[in-house]
Amino acid sequence: MPSLMRYINVISRCGAVWRGDKLKGTDIGSSHTSYIMTVCRHPGISQDKLAKRIYINKSNVTRNLAYLESCGYIERRQKDTDKRVTEVYPTEKAMEILPTVQNMLREWNNYLTEDFSEEEMEMFMSMLSRLAGKAADYAKVSLDAEDDVT
Repeated sequence: MPSLMRYINVISRCGAVWRGDKLKGTDIGSSHTSYIMTVCRHPGISQDKLAKRIYINKSNVTRNLAYLESCGYIERRQKDTDKRVTEVYPTEKAMEILPTVQNMLREWNNYLTEDFSEEEMEMFMSMLSRLAGKAADYAKVSLDAEDDVT
């Protein structure tokens, strides 16, 4: 029987293909959707907090933000009170594409779960929430330990 991670990876990779197909004709890719969503929801979020929130290492966040900035989706500014902190803000272009990103993600979720009953969805979401909580608990320990080294 395939492992839990196998199923999760299949869903994740197929979701990336879905997002890529839906984003054709734009200058963002499937990996940029979590950045757009998070920065639009939390204007002024620091790069470090963004990395922790989306569980991606700081160097990948920096690289992806540089791309999104070059395409006009975000602005990065040094914090006035602490020049070591870089804050990330959505531009009007990001806010304009946000509904498209939200609808695309909603469509994918609906597609995946269209055959689930209401009871199955409640149980499934409860189990997923528990799994995500355990994973996040581990990642927080891992990220904090990594921060102590740098």
